[in-house]
Amino acid sequence: MEISQFFKSVIDQDGAPIVICSLDNTILYMNPAARERYKKHGDLVGTSLAGCHNADSNEKMRRVIEWFGTDKSHNKVYTYRNDKENKDVYMIALRNEQGELIGYYEKHEYRASETMEKYNLF
Repeated sequence: MEISQFFKSVIDQDGAPIVICSLDNTILYMNPAARERYKKHGDLVGTSLAGCHNADSNEKMRRVIEWFGTDKSHNKVYTYRNDKENKDVYMIALRNEQGELIGYYEKHEYRASETMEKYNLF
């Protein structure tokens, strides 16, 4: 059995939405929780995440991706707090075995408020 099946299962079993994107913001994969959350928008796989956000958010995503690329230790950025749903949202870098940036994912975490400053890149 390939290890990739285990990784996919970890993502699919997560109850929080996970959206995996390429560096050009193309949505490559959505776990079942993400598909359920965004089902009113139809099948988003293969579309651009940029189309789901306003100009300000797109600029912030561009800056975060650029920051991810500047150092292998730049891997997680807090992007949004939703008090109504008691959740925080992050962009997390995806890297290949050589440590090269290959994409990112959006991760929702339902819990108490984040203490990290939003988009703190330093």
